[in-house]
Amino acid sequence: MLTKKHPLQLRPYLWYQLYWVLYLVWFFTLDHLITTPKYLIWSPLDDVIPFCEWFFLPYCSWFLLLAGVLALLWWNDTTNYRRLCLCMFSGMTFCLIWYMLFPNGLALRPDLSTLGRENLGTFVMSLLWRADSPTNVCPSIHCQSSGCMALCISNSKLAKDRPWLKWLAWGWALLICASTVFTKQHSIIDVAWGLAMVIPWYFIFYFRKKERA
Repeated sequence: MLTKKHPLQLRPYLWYQLYWVLYLVWFFTLDHLITTPKYLIWSPLDDVIPFCEWFFLPYCSWFLLLAGVLALLWWNDTTNYRRLCLCMFSGMTFCLIWYMLFPNGLALRPDLSTLGRENLGTFVMSLLWRADSPTNVCPSIHCQSSGCMALCISNSKLAKDRPWLKWLAWGWALLICASTVFTKQHSIIDVAWGLAMVIPWYFIFYFRKKERA
């Protein structure tokens, strides 16, 4: 007689999320210890990109994207859930090690008191900047993880007959990447290196499969 299995037995990889404990402890420890970066990240493009406080909305939406993509893939596509955890968590670990070896940071944030405006956006950005120092920025974990989420969900069975979901995933990820430079949380260099870290995983997981199709 077959017994009905509990959903956690059918999808036993929820424990992968314990990585976040290690990540958060490691990240905030570095944030506390590395207060004076050895390398300042800057590109001439950074001076062309204006500060826009309203980009805090897509910037903070990263948390929604993260929770949504992990939950959807865990529940509906175990293979791509595991792929996402591998490429995203390994990339985050690489970034943290890189920050230790090459302590880097930014000097891009404007003085909010000189903007001549006060609104919800400037208030939220002041809170963000207070909580998140302009150190440990390159590569951008925000961008690396967003790219990994877009890659895995757009190649999952959820998106097989839903091309709009692929567009949504990549559009959302790119909007988050754009938000990191408009809020001066990152340099364009951080964004480029963060997204570059996603490329190898496309060839490892998906390129050969599409070639055989």
